[in-house]
Amino acid sequence: MRPTFHLKTLVVAVAAFSVASIASAAGLDRSGQDITTFLQDGLYAEAVYTYIDADVTGNDNAYIGGDNNAYIQGNKTGDVAESYDFFRYGVKADINDTFSVGILYDEPFGAAASYSGDNNFVARGDLDATINAASDGALPNYAQAEGQFDALQQAVADGATLTPQQQAQFQALGSALAIAQAEQATKGEGTNVEVRSESITAILGMKLGENKNFQVYGGPVAQRVRADVKLRGIAYGPATGYTSHISPDQDYGWLAGMSYSKPEIALKAALTYRSEIDHKMQIAEIYPVAEALGINPVQSNTMEMSTPKSVNIDFQTGINPTTIATAKVRWVPWSDFEIVPPLYNEVSKGSYGPDGLALVGYDDDQWQVELGMAKRLTPALALSGTVGWDSGAGDPTTSLGPIDGYYSAGLGAKYNVTENWAVSAGGKYLWFGDAKGQLPTKKIVGDFQDNDGYILGVKLSYQAQQNFN
Repeated sequence: MRPTFHLKTLVVAVAAFSVASIASAAGLDRSGQDITTFLQDGLYAEAVYTYIDADVTGNDNAYIGGDNNAYIQGNKTGDVAESYDFFRYGVKADINDTFSVGILYDEPFGAAASYSGDNNFVARGDLDATINAASDGALPNYAQAEGQFDALQQAVADGATLTPQQQAQFQALGSALAIAQAEQATKGEGTNVEVRSESITAILGMKLGENKNFQVYGGPVAQRVRADVKLRGIAYGPATGYTSHISPDQDYGWLAGMSYSKPEIALKAALTYRSEIDHKMQIAEIYPVAEALGINPVQSNTMEMSTPKSVNIDFQTGINPTTIATAKVRWVPWSDFEIVPPLYNEVSKGSYGPDGLALVGYDDDQWQVELGMAKRLTPALALSGTVGWDSGAGDPTTSLGPIDGYYSAGLGAKYNVTENWAVSAGGKYLWFGDAKGQLPTKKIVGDFQDNDGYILGVKLSYQAQQNFN
């Protein structure tokens, strides 16, 4: 006869997983958009704090030339990943034995990277080195470039008609000089990016079937996003000195899913789909080299950006009356995601065709898998362990987040302070995948290897049974 796993004896173990269970390295993913709060039984509420510290170091590219794939190990970048933290809150209640409601808050997407030191991602203000890099080694110093440009400019002033070759040279020299001047104007500043988001999800669920084992659920999602980007150093070529501020914007999407539960064996399974959310954002941009191309270098525009859709699968089942196994799977199509600032894109069209370039984009979709087990040791204490894998979103990847997925291992514990109140704590160690950093032009600008990080989390939760008989 198959044993019955009473939920009361297992619930202490379940929630130990979700403290530091998902924290993503692919694309801009952060929280994993967890909805397990809504899948809890009875009245449930939680507050979760997560801290992430990643060590991402590498070397810039010392190669100067026209081969985008060529790489020669250059100077060390130092740690480019800034530590960050975020909160997650949730509350769920049953209206009756059929309907449930929930409110979830999380910070789903983000980025925090900052370069410093002596490398190609920091503006050194070296005019000769900048001209040399901007011309792929054809011009050894600033004085030579300035002399050639002045000679052509004087010829035009004297009424001469430049040949197509001279005209192209004139424009290239003007661009190279503008790049050098932008590099000098931002001397000492490092490349920096910060993206922050917030999300509130309202969920209504309806249980179906004779034993209420099935549930369908869905609801609206409000999402707020803001960002700041600074590109500095000769690694970014004509984009050095580029600065943008994306003002906070709030837009809306939706969530839908279905779940199945079998309490006698502590089985729960859920499939959740989140829609992409389209944002129309106000962006202020400064692009110094644009002036040399006859484009206003300081502009304010409206930019469209869509945060990606996603699919989450959550599963748990009892192994014995004190042990639970869990699995989480997440898919995000980062290959469909782009950030395309209007001025940045307009400047790039002159060299890269009518569509221009996106500031940020990814080649691959993200797959994430996490497996775990939790064991109830005493009536009040449970321990849990997890192992995980994240596919990343492609290698090479953007230099603003040079990580290609990870492997992870984590431990967690939960202690029931009272019958209803509990505190949980957990940690996870991450082994990041090696990645080449590239520009939107596909030029390799850095190599980042042997990196790691860790996650710490703490949670306060409350749970009480609701009886409608």
